[in-house]
Amino acid sequence: MSPRDLILALFVVTVWGVNFIAIRWGVDEVAPLLMTALRYLLAAIPAVFFIRRPAVSLPILVGYGFAIGVAQFGLLFMAIHLGMPAGLSSLVMQLQAFFTIALAVIFLGERPSPLQWAGAAIAFLGIGLIGLERLEGAAFLPLLLTIAAAFFWGVGNIVTKKAGKVDMLSFVVWSSLVPPLPMLALSLIFEPGAIPAAAENLTWQGGGSLLFIAYASTLFGYGVWSMLLSRYPAGLVAPFSLLVPIAGMGSAALLLHETISGIEIAGSLLVFVGLLINVFGPRLLKRAPA
Repeated sequence: MSPRDLILALFVVTVWGVNFIAIRWGVDEVAPLLMTALRYLLAAIPAVFFIRRPAVSLPILVGYGFAIGVAQFGLLFMAIHLGMPAGLSSLVMQLQAFFTIALAVIFLGERPSPLQWAGAAIAFLGIGLIGLERLEGAAFLPLLLTIAAAFFWGVGNIVTKKAGKVDMLSFVVWSSLVPPLPMLALSLIFEPGAIPAAAENLTWQGGGSLLFIAYASTLFGYGVWSMLLSRYPAGLVAPFSLLVPIAGMGSAALLLHETISGIEIAGSLLVFVGLLINVFGPRLLKRAPA
């Protein structure tokens, strides 16, 4: 990987880590369901007028939009709004890798390696430790919502696999047309008064966070990531995603002064070890005979 592309990869994962802090600031001023609708509206318009629609069927496009836009980010925004620490959520969301493995077994007939199963077991043991620390109802519900969001990220990954080789920037932009209307409808039902409240209370910090989530994290992030995947093998690019929770937890400690307990640190380390085994384990098995 060239020095320029290495810097771009590191910049993207940093942006995706900081994105969790932007979500925290955003949902402090805008109700989470409305925030999700606005995020995708900005991501779709005006980009759809300049980016060609991806060569996928409408059910695939709509399915991805619902899995990622409505379910994943709707649940994540609600979780952070209800008190899920932004830094910790950046790590818990990485459970998507293991949900993707399990769903691929069920729907695609894939066979994970024993090391990948071991990585999943270690990661979920870590989530169990974090759950023990947050068993109180007020703290446990946001954790459950974040885990559910990670599950729907896995569902979105399976839909992407069904789509085949596709330009992810185009795929993300056009699927962003799906969430705004259902999320706005849900907001009107469950968040009465959210729109006038947002118009009255939105500050430069909340507005800037919304723009960051829509443009920096979504359009710029996926655009650069797609470019990197087109230039290099996926096995070289994908491991950079392991740096997202590091950037997320680091920036949360720096910008939000978040702290987590000793048990949560231990659980987080187990989750990260599980992710390392999942990413690098299959390669180690292939090299073992040599």
